[in-house]
Amino acid sequence: MTMTSTAAATCHPHPAASTARKRWSVAEVEALFEQPFFDLVFQAQQVHRAHFDANAIQRSTLLSIKTGGCSEDCGYCSQSARYNTGLEREQLLPIAEVLENARAAKAKGASRFCMGAAWRGPKDKDLEPVLEMVREVKKLGLQTCVTLGMLKEGQAEQLADAGLDYYNHNIDTAPEFYGQVITTHTMQDRLNTIDKVRGAGINVCSGGIVGMGESRAARASLLAQLANMPTPPESVPINNLVQIPGTPLAGAGALDPFEFVRTIAAARITMPTSYVRLSAGRQQMSDELQALCFMAGANSMFYGERLLTTDNPGADRDDSLFARLGLSAI
Repeated sequence: MTMTSTAAATCHPHPAASTARKRWSVAEVEALFEQPFFDLVFQAQQVHRAHFDANAIQRSTLLSIKTGGCSEDCGYCSQSARYNTGLEREQLLPIAEVLENARAAKAKGASRFCMGAAWRGPKDKDLEPVLEMVREVKKLGLQTCVTLGMLKEGQAEQLADAGLDYYNHNIDTAPEFYGQVITTHTMQDRLNTIDKVRGAGINVCSGGIVGMGESRAARASLLAQLANMPTPPESVPINNLVQIPGTPLAGAGALDPFEFVRTIAAARITMPTSYVRLSAGRQQMSDELQALCFMAGANSMFYGERLLTTDNPGADRDDSLFARLGLSAI
């Protein structure tokens, strides 16, 4: 890529300069990616240290409270009813089972408990038991997060009244790549739900998935879309595609690990006050790769053996990694 003088000038800004930015062009974010690897990671580490404890990682646990049978056609997802992935559909879990999982997550050191339901969006009758789950998990002293799909008018306010701390709604990928991954809804549909969540006073958890065959420019565009929201998400999950047999993206080429670290670093620089979370795909990452991601500014992770329907490193492995790196849990 041939950079303009304006884009080139953004390659090595002082951290204070980058944190003061209001908007990022895609070209500017792509210019971050194109820096020498160690220059980019060093810049991201400087920005990170200006806003966070450099050795503290927030840990969240994610539970699927309703699995499979989703009507959407997201090309990466095992829970779509359109694909034969061997996943068995399950109804909404009883609240006692959810609370048992929440207590276990807290005992293992998680500070946030996330509950995910495979819906296009919840019907009002679906939402009522979820509201009770939020209220009861809050009583355990955990932060609460749900991901339920697209919300209708008034539903975000109900979740806020129940005490919900975070609503997860990933925008998934770049606007220009969106139609190659999903056709049953648009990015604007996702942004509309995020607006409802913001309007209700709930923190936003929103990120994307990389390794779906997108270009570096598309990864830059995804981050620019997130960073340029009126208020960037408080939590930004960066997922590395886990290829699920039976889904359209099962044959996507694996993303270069250093490119994944670059994505983490660019997310940290463009969203300096957000928690950047290592999400799906961590089971396939070496300890060394995860350490590079933490160095590049990741300071949140999903913790526990399962992420909805895919495997995640066991708590023992994560505890060992934290000890080896001198990290503490938030």
